[in-house]
Amino acid sequence: MQYSKATAISIKSHPDLNEKWIQRIIAEDPSILGLGDLILKDEERIQVHGGRLDLLLQDAESTDRFEVEIQLGRTDESHIIRTIEYWDEEKRRFPQYEHTAVIVAEDITSRFFNVISLFNGVIPLVAIQMNALEVDDVITLTFTKLLDQRTLGLVEEEEEASEVTDRAYWEKRSTPKMVSAVDELVKMIQNIDESLESKYNKFYIGLAKEGVGKTFVHFKPRKNYFGFVARLSRNEALENRIEESGLDVSAYDVKRGRYVISNMKPEDISEHKELLEDLFRAACSEAGF
Repeated sequence: MQYSKATAISIKSHPDLNEKWIQRIIAEDPSILGLGDLILKDEERIQVHGGRLDLLLQDAESTDRFEVEIQLGRTDESHIIRTIEYWDEEKRRFPQYEHTAVIVAEDITSRFFNVISLFNGVIPLVAIQMNALEVDDVITLTFTKLLDQRTLGLVEEEEEASEVTDRAYWEKRSTPKMVSAVDELVKMIQNIDESLESKYNKFYIGLAKEGVGKTFVHFKPRKNYFGFVARLSRNEALENRIEESGLDVSAYDVKRGRYVISNMKPEDISEHKELLEDLFRAACSEAGF
Protein backbone atom coordinates (compact mmCIF):
# COMPACT_ATOMS: atom_id res chain seq x y z
CA MET A 1 0.00 0.00 0.00
CA GLN A 2 1.46 3.34 -1.06
CA TYR A 3 1.74 6.24 1.40
CA SER A 4 1.41 9.90 0.46
CA LYS A 5 2.03 12.67 2.94
CA ALA A 6 -0.80 15.17 3.32
CA THR A 7 -0.12 18.88 3.65
CA ALA A 8 -2.49 21.05 5.65
CA ILE A 9 -3.56 24.19 3.81
CA SER A 10 -5.54 27.29 4.73
CA ILE A 11 -8.67 27.63 2.64
CA LYS A 12 -8.97 31.31 3.52
CA SER A 13 -5.44 32.02 2.25
CA HIS A 14 -5.61 29.76 -0.79
CA PRO A 15 -5.76 31.66 -4.11
CA ASP A 16 -8.14 29.21 -5.80
CA LEU A 17 -10.39 28.10 -2.93
CA ASN A 18 -13.21 30.03 -1.31
CA GLU A 19 -16.40 29.70 0.71
CA LYS A 20 -18.52 29.04 -2.38
CA TRP A 21 -16.34 26.06 -3.22
CA ILE A 22 -16.82 24.62 0.29
CA GLN A 23 -20.56 25.27 0.06
CA ARG A 24 -20.79 23.40 -3.24
CA ILE A 25 -18.84 20.40 -1.87
CA ILE A 26 -21.19 20.10 1.14
CA ALA A 27 -24.30 20.66 -1.00
CA GLU A 28 -23.32 17.80 -3.28
CA ASP A 29 -22.71 15.42 -0.37
CA PRO A 30 -24.14 16.69 2.97
CA SER A 31 -23.20 13.41 4.69
CA ILE A 32 -19.56 14.57 4.89
CA LEU A 33 -20.53 16.74 7.86
CA GLY A 34 -21.13 13.62 9.94
CA LEU A 35 -24.67 14.59 10.94
CA GLY A 36 -26.43 11.63 9.37
CA ASP A 37 -28.18 10.99 6.06
CA LEU A 38 -28.95 14.56 5.06
CA ILE A 39 -30.43 16.02 1.90
CA LEU A 40 -30.06 19.52 0.52
CA LYS A 41 -33.21 21.64 0.83
CA ASP A 42 -31.85 25.03 -0.22
CA GLU A 43 -28.72 27.10 -0.87
CA GLU A 44 -28.25 30.83 -0.31
CA ARG A 45 -31.72 30.86 1.26
CA ILE A 46 -33.02 34.44 1.47
CA GLN A 47 -34.04 35.47 4.98
CA VAL A 48 -37.02 37.72 5.64
CA HIS A 49 -35.01 40.15 7.77
CA GLY A 50 -32.02 40.22 5.45
CA GLY A 51 -29.09 38.00 4.66
CA ARG A 52 -28.77 34.58 3.08
CA LEU A 53 -28.43 31.24 4.83
CA ASP A 54 -25.57 29.27 3.26
CA LEU A 55 -27.23 25.85 3.39
CA LEU A 56 -30.48 24.36 4.64
CA LEU A 57 -30.21 20.60 5.12
CA GLN A 58 -32.79 18.06 6.27
CA ASP A 59 -32.54 14.53 7.61
CA ALA A 60 -33.82 12.11 4.99
CA GLU A 61 -35.87 10.10 7.50
CA SER A 62 -37.07 12.67 10.04
CA THR A 63 -38.20 16.26 10.54
CA ASP A 64 -34.74 17.45 11.63
CA ARG A 65 -33.47 20.50 9.75
CA PHE A 66 -30.01 22.05 9.93
CA GLU A 67 -29.27 25.72 9.30
CA VAL A 68 -25.63 25.68 8.17
CA GLU A 69 -23.30 28.67 8.02
CA ILE A 70 -19.74 28.38 6.70
CA GLN A 71 -16.83 30.54 7.78
CA LEU A 72 -13.27 30.53 6.52
CA GLY A 73 -10.61 31.25 9.10
CA ARG A 74 -11.54 31.89 12.73
CA THR A 75 -15.03 32.03 14.16
CA ASP A 76 -16.12 35.46 15.34
CA GLU A 77 -18.98 36.76 17.43
CA SER A 78 -20.84 38.35 14.52
CA HIS A 79 -20.88 35.07 12.60
CA ILE A 80 -22.16 33.20 15.65
CA ILE A 81 -25.00 35.70 16.09
CA ARG A 82 -25.86 35.58 12.38
CA THR A 83 -26.05 31.78 12.47
CA ILE A 84 -28.37 31.88 15.47
CA GLU A 85 -30.53 34.57 13.84
CA TYR A 86 -30.99 32.44 10.73
CA TRP A 87 -31.77 29.39 12.88
CA ASP A 88 -34.36 31.39 14.83
CA GLU A 89 -36.02 32.72 11.68
CA GLU A 90 -36.31 29.27 10.11
CA LYS A 91 -37.63 27.87 13.39
CA ARG A 92 -40.34 30.52 13.54
CA ARG A 93 -41.33 30.10 9.89
CA PHE A 94 -41.42 26.30 10.00
CA PRO A 95 -42.28 25.20 13.57
CA GLN A 96 -43.27 21.70 12.42
CA TYR A 97 -39.57 20.85 12.05
CA GLU A 98 -36.82 20.34 14.64
CA HIS A 99 -34.11 22.92 13.91
CA THR A 100 -30.38 22.89 14.69
CA ALA A 101 -27.90 25.70 14.04
CA VAL A 102 -24.62 24.49 12.53
CA ILE A 103 -21.39 26.47 12.27
CA VAL A 104 -18.68 25.09 10.00
CA ALA A 105 -15.35 26.91 10.34
CA GLU A 106 -11.64 26.38 9.81
CA ASP A 107 -10.67 27.57 13.28
CA ILE A 108 -13.10 27.27 16.17
CA THR A 109 -11.49 29.28 18.94
CA SER A 110 -11.78 29.21 22.72
CA ARG A 111 -13.53 32.57 22.41
CA PHE A 112 -16.28 30.80 20.46
CA PHE A 113 -16.88 28.35 23.30
CA ASN A 114 -16.98 31.23 25.80
CA VAL A 115 -19.67 32.97 23.77
CA ILE A 116 -21.70 29.79 23.29
CA SER A 117 -21.56 29.05 27.04
CA LEU A 118 -23.58 32.24 27.60
CA PHE A 119 -26.58 30.56 25.95
CA ASN A 120 -26.43 27.80 28.57
CA GLY A 121 -27.37 25.02 26.15
CA VAL A 122 -30.73 26.60 25.28
CA ILE A 123 -29.98 26.73 21.54
CA PRO A 124 -29.40 23.41 19.73
CA LEU A 125 -26.08 24.12 18.07
CA VAL A 126 -23.37 22.07 16.40
CA ALA A 127 -19.85 23.36 15.75
CA ILE A 128 -17.78 21.58 13.10
CA GLN A 129 -14.14 22.31 12.37
CA MET A 130 -13.09 21.75 8.78
CA ASN A 131 -9.54 21.11 7.61
CA ALA A 132 -8.21 21.09 4.07
CA LEU A 133 -5.43 18.69 3.12
CA GLU A 134 -3.50 18.45 -0.12
CA VAL A 135 -2.24 15.06 -1.27
CA ASP A 136 -0.48 14.74 -4.63
CA ASP A 137 -2.20 17.86 -6.01
CA VAL A 138 -5.59 16.63 -4.82
CA ILE A 139 -7.44 18.55 -2.10
CA THR A 140 -9.58 16.75 0.44
CA LEU A 141 -11.61 18.01 3.37
CA THR A 142 -12.12 16.63 6.85
CA PHE A 143 -14.91 17.66 9.22
CA THR A 144 -14.62 17.20 12.99
CA LYS A 145 -17.53 17.82 15.34
CA LEU A 146 -16.24 19.85 18.32
CA LEU A 147 -19.57 20.78 19.91
CA ASP A 148 -23.00 19.18 19.82
CA GLN A 149 -25.68 20.86 21.90
CA ARG A 150 -28.65 19.31 20.21
CA THR A 151 -31.51 18.58 22.59
CA LEU A 152 -31.34 14.99 23.77
CA GLY A 153 -34.86 14.84 25.16
CA LEU A 154 -38.13 16.15 23.78
CA VAL A 155 -39.33 19.51 25.05
CA GLU A 156 -42.82 18.12 25.43
CA GLU A 157 -41.55 15.45 27.80
CA GLU A 158 -40.33 18.01 30.33
CA GLU A 159 -43.43 18.21 32.47
CA GLU A 160 -42.21 20.90 34.86
CA ALA A 161 -44.77 22.87 36.81
CA SER A 162 -43.28 26.15 35.57
CA GLU A 163 -44.27 25.24 32.01
CA VAL A 164 -47.97 24.68 32.74
CA THR A 165 -50.34 27.35 31.41
CA ASP A 166 -54.11 27.50 30.88
CA ARG A 167 -56.71 27.67 28.14
CA ALA A 168 -56.73 31.48 28.09
CA TYR A 169 -53.00 31.48 27.33
CA TRP A 170 -53.55 29.36 24.23
CA GLU A 171 -56.63 31.28 23.07
CA LYS A 172 -54.48 34.41 23.13
CA ARG A 173 -51.44 32.76 21.57
CA SER A 174 -53.54 31.21 18.78
CA THR A 175 -57.30 31.90 18.57
CA PRO A 176 -60.38 30.57 20.40
CA LYS A 177 -61.44 28.94 17.12
CA MET A 178 -58.23 26.93 16.83
CA VAL A 179 -58.33 25.90 20.48
CA SER A 180 -61.92 24.72 19.98
CA ALA A 181 -60.70 22.65 17.03
CA VAL A 182 -58.17 21.01 19.34
CA ASP A 183 -61.06 20.31 21.74
CA GLU A 184 -62.72 18.25 19.01
CA LEU A 185 -59.59 16.14 18.59
CA VAL A 186 -59.28 15.66 22.33
CA LYS A 187 -62.91 14.46 22.39
CA MET A 188 -61.99 11.79 19.84
CA ILE A 189 -59.29 10.60 22.21
CA GLN A 190 -61.68 10.72 25.17
CA ASN A 191 -64.01 8.41 23.24
CA ILE A 192 -61.14 5.93 23.35
CA ASP A 193 -60.25 6.57 27.00
CA GLU A 194 -62.46 8.97 28.93
CA SER A 195 -59.84 9.36 31.69
CA LEU A 196 -57.65 11.49 29.42
CA GLU A 197 -58.07 15.26 29.38
CA SER A 198 -56.38 18.35 27.98
CA LYS A 199 -53.32 19.74 29.71
CA TYR A 200 -52.17 23.23 28.72
CA ASN A 201 -48.42 23.66 28.62
CA LYS A 202 -46.26 26.54 27.42
CA PHE A 203 -45.18 24.95 24.15
CA TYR A 204 -48.12 22.68 23.33
CA ILE A 205 -51.48 21.35 24.49
CA GLY A 206 -50.94 17.83 25.73
CA LEU A 207 -52.94 15.19 27.52
CA ALA A 208 -53.10 14.19 31.16
CA LYS A 209 -54.55 11.42 33.27
CA GLU A 210 -55.36 12.36 36.85
CA GLY A 211 -53.11 15.40 36.47
CA VAL A 212 -50.11 13.46 35.17
CA GLY A 213 -48.92 14.55 31.73
CA LYS A 214 -49.12 12.10 28.83
CA THR A 215 -47.27 13.24 25.72
CA PHE A 216 -47.94 10.49 23.18
CA VAL A 217 -50.23 12.97 21.41
CA HIS A 218 -49.93 16.73 21.68
CA PHE A 219 -51.34 19.69 19.79
CA LYS A 220 -50.01 23.04 18.58
CA PRO A 221 -52.70 25.57 17.62
CA ARG A 222 -51.59 28.68 15.69
CA LYS A 223 -53.36 31.81 14.49
CA ASN A 224 -54.58 30.36 11.20
CA TYR A 225 -54.13 26.62 11.57
CA PHE A 226 -53.27 23.87 14.02
CA GLY A 227 -51.32 20.65 14.01
CA PHE A 228 -50.49 17.71 16.20
CA VAL A 229 -47.85 15.10 16.88
CA ALA A 230 -48.70 11.43 17.44
CA ARG A 231 -46.06 9.09 18.81
CA LEU A 232 -46.59 5.82 17.01
CA SER A 233 -44.60 3.03 15.40
CA ARG A 234 -44.37 3.40 11.66
CA ASN A 235 -47.52 1.99 10.08
CA GLU A 236 -47.37 1.73 6.29
CA ALA A 237 -51.10 1.27 5.78
CA LEU A 238 -51.95 4.21 8.02
CA GLU A 239 -49.20 6.29 6.46
CA ASN A 240 -50.60 5.68 2.98
CA ARG A 241 -54.03 6.77 4.14
CA ILE A 242 -52.60 9.98 5.61
CA GLU A 243 -50.77 10.80 2.39
CA GLU A 244 -53.81 10.03 0.24
CA SER A 245 -55.98 12.23 2.44
CA GLY A 246 -54.07 15.34 1.46
CA LEU A 247 -53.25 16.26 5.05
CA ASP A 248 -49.93 18.06 5.49
CA VAL A 249 -47.76 15.34 7.00
CA SER A 250 -43.98 15.60 7.37
CA ALA A 251 -41.70 12.66 6.72
CA TYR A 252 -42.02 10.10 9.52
CA ASP A 253 -39.72 11.15 12.38
CA VAL A 254 -37.69 7.98 12.80
CA LYS A 255 -35.54 9.36 15.61
CA ARG A 256 -38.53 10.18 17.82
CA GLY A 257 -40.96 7.62 16.43
CA ARG A 258 -43.81 9.95 15.56
CA TYR A 259 -46.02 11.45 12.88
CA VAL A 260 -46.25 15.24 12.56
CA ILE A 261 -49.43 16.67 11.00
CA SER A 262 -49.43 20.40 10.23
CA ASN A 263 -51.51 23.19 8.70
CA MET A 264 -54.89 21.72 9.57
CA LYS A 265 -58.09 23.75 9.37
CA PRO A 266 -61.14 23.14 11.59
CA GLU A 267 -63.10 21.80 8.61
CA ASP A 268 -60.47 19.08 8.10
CA ILE A 269 -61.68 17.35 11.25
CA SER A 270 -65.07 16.30 9.91
CA GLU A 271 -63.64 15.54 6.47
CA HIS A 272 -61.00 13.17 7.86
CA LYS A 273 -62.82 12.03 11.00
CA GLU A 274 -62.39 8.28 10.45
CA LEU A 275 -58.68 8.59 9.64
CA LEU A 276 -58.02 10.78 12.68
CA GLU A 277 -59.89 8.38 14.94
CA ASP A 278 -57.85 5.45 13.66
CA LEU A 279 -54.62 7.38 14.11
CA PHE A 280 -55.47 8.34 17.69
CA ARG A 281 -56.68 4.82 18.47
CA ALA A 282 -53.34 3.38 17.33
CA ALA A 283 -51.38 5.96 19.34
CA CYS A 284 -53.49 5.33 22.45
CA SER A 285 -53.05 1.58 22.11
CA GLU A 286 -49.26 1.85 21.94
CA ALA A 287 -49.29 4.18 24.94
CA GLY A 288 -51.31 1.67 26.95
CA PHE A 289 -54.74 3.31 26.78
